[in-house]
Amino acid sequence: MISFEKPHKRKYMAMIHSKSLGSILIFFSGLFLLSSCSSSTLIQSIPSGAKVYLDKEYAGYTPCLMEDMKISWSRTRVEIKLEGYEDFRTSITKDEEINVGAFVGGVFAVVPFAWVMQYKPNHMYELEKD
Repeated sequence: MISFEKPHKRKYMAMIHSKSLGSILIFFSGLFLLSSCSSSTLIQSIPSGAKVYLDKEYAGYTPCLMEDMKISWSRTRVEIKLEGYEDFRTSITKDEEINVGAFVGGVFAVVPFAWVMQYKPNHMYELEKD
């Protein structure tokens, strides 16, 4: 009877282990897919210390990190303002580089293909005096 219980317990423990392993794999797959949806870029100016507005909302001073989870080909309007310099306006489109993580994730689940593109790591703008 003792020898019968040990294999039974081991089998039960193996079932729990494989169930836990499956949950862990699903968790990390989801985490990987979500992290590949995020993209960021550093907005810099010459001279630095200019105010940055993203889609007309104040975001901070340069250098300013812009992070979002927008889908590919989304556009963000950027305004950079510094006293004594002309206001600088541009837009950054999320189509500058391929997001490998989202591309790989898209092979397994179609949804990440919406985030297959990302921003360049840096955007540098030189402001002109008034």
